[in-house]
Amino acid sequence: MVERSLRIELAQGLAARPAAEFVKLASSYASSVRLGKNGQFIDAKSILGVMSMALSHGDEVTLQVDGSDEQEAVAKLSAFLGESVQ
Repeated sequence: MVERSLRIELAQGLAARPAAEFVKLASSYASSVRLGKNGQFIDAKSILGVMSMALSHGDEVTLQVDGSDEQEAVAKLSAFLGESVQ
């Protein structure tokens, strides 16, 4: 499993359109993809789950990816969301 902490850099955060694009990208991987904030994690392949997080520009999230294509998935999904937090 790969885990990365990120800061949302999308100007609109994960509003409807960017959330749908993120879910579509996450769903293109065989790996399990989870997104978390404040210790609460959701399935990142679920549009309702992603929308329910109400993520805004500047929010810090944790991306967890586990599976056969986890390295590629975490790289592409991280690039979509924003910058890594040290």
